Amino acid sequence: MTAVIEPGASRLDTLIEPTRVHGSLYTDPDIFAEELEKIWYTTWVFVGHESEVPEPNDYVRKKLGLQDIIMTRDRDDRIHLLVNRCAHRANLVCDDASGNSSSFRCPYHGWTYRNTGELLGYPYNKGYGGKKVLDLRMGSVTRVESYRGFVFGSFAAEGPSLVEHLGAAAGEIDRLARLSPQGRVELTAGWLQHSTRANWKLLAENETDGYHPQFVHGSIFGVTGSPIGPLYSDSSTAVTRDLGNGHSENDLRPEFCKFAEPMRWFGTTESRVPDYVAAMRALHGDDAERILIEGAPHVMIFPNLFIAEIQVFNIQPVSAGECVQYATAVQLAGAPELNRRMISQSIGSVGPAGMLLADDTEMYERNQVGVGMRSPEWLDVRRGMARESVDENGFTVGSATDEVGMRGFWSHYKTLMEAQR
Repeated sequence: MTAVIEPGASRLDTLIEPTRVHGSLYTDPDIFAEELEKIWYTTWVFVGHESEVPEPNDYVRKKLGLQDIIMTRDRDDRIHLLVNRCAHRANLVCDDASGNSSSFRCPYHGWTYRNTGELLGYPYNKGYGGKKVLDLRMGSVTRVESYRGFVFGSFAAEGPSLVEHLGAAAGEIDRLARLSPQGRVELTAGWLQHSTRANWKLLAENETDGYHPQFVHGSIFGVTGSPIGPLYSDSSTAVTRDLGNGHSENDLRPEFCKFAEPMRWFGTTESRVPDYVAAMRALHGDDAERILIEGAPHVMIFPNLFIAEIQVFNIQPVSAGECVQYATAVQLAGAPELNRRMISQSIGSVGPAGMLLADDTEMYERNQVGVGMRSPEWLDVRRGMARESVDENGFTVGSATDEVGMRGFWSHYKTLMEAQR
């Protein structure tokens, strides 16, 4: 299934239009290969969190696109993203998922490296003319920066800073950290790995799609008596916002502010988490009520970080028709009673037998089958376009069920894919 390229038009012009996108964007291996180069290996991509390597010489295996990455903390407390590949014959130097070590040893020929990537030594060095002759080291992600502990990497030597890339989305990470009595998010509960037979972009689009919850998750809302369903309806005062740079959010604060009940955003009351509420009031004073009422963000940060109130998701592509979604419960420093509940709720929603992610995954995979069919070739993203508006900060907003976020995603995607390297 391919689109016809009109004279004078770019390839992307024929695949991405203001109100629709072509199905081949989700299935074409050539497009996927181009995405790896122009998006995954060029822009800032979420890799992990500093709290996963809390002590000097800690390390953890990660993914950045198709690259196997070792995230390390060296003895000087600096974070590194190393490519898990020996500079000699390309063997993997690290097998364990995590650990603590100041060095890595390749099992093939015994070459050793510091956890900064520097070559330490190689056996039978006379074959190379002696010790410390070779000017080789492990590969590494070119630029590494973190924001509030969230570690991002880019293989591009030049480009926007991480803060520039995040733009307004940085404020949503701030919102999450502000919910901690110590001002820190920790991702220490462990990551669940969900392999999905679907293109990564279907997941990214869905994360702030407020049109689907009432239908896809209706059975869960009905069984549990959850108040989440009404937040995503035509009568909701919540909005969907294009934050720029491909980022988007479902801003549910207007709904929570209507009720003005602390902790309603978490589906509970302050009486059930009294120690947490007391700690927040002691820290924030008069601002505590607003923070406890507004709650956590629901934001998709391009291309792969999704913060869904109490969970964090890391989307990593595998092929045009497969990706892996890593999920973990948010943990807030200084909030043990809330953290226990976050883990419990996360197990129920995105755990191995969880209901919420199972619903979504079923939809992703059904979509992937559908985009491979011959007709119709296009996917529609026009919902709410006629009722969009611009908020006081200059961002495009729509109703809770509108596809504002999708249109913002595709606009940024097209800009990156059309850029020359």
